[in-house]
Amino acid sequence: MMNMPRVIQCDATDCSFNRERECHALAVTIGDGDNPQCDTYCQGQSKGGDPASIAGVGACKVSACMHNRYLECWAPNINVGSKGSGADCLTFSKR
Repeated sequence: MMNMPRVIQCDATDCSFNRERECHALAVTIGDGDNPQCDTYCQGQSKGGDPASIAGVGACKVSACMHNRYLECWAPNINVGSKGSGADCLTFSKR
């Protein structure tokens, strides 16, 4: 049985799920095609997520990543950070 990799650090501090560089969404989805963007990233006035939980990677749609198997992330954990106008999986590594 596979365990979800955890988001061990998130530098997208303007995200509603981010508190003290930790992601508190229950799970994040990464990517579309070749773009390893965090699809769960959202900005807003209110904070979301469970403050007692650290996010796992629920799904990864970036098939070009070496950690992607069957649309699941098999990295031990990931880092997310701001890139341009959003947040990307910084653990992404092209095959």
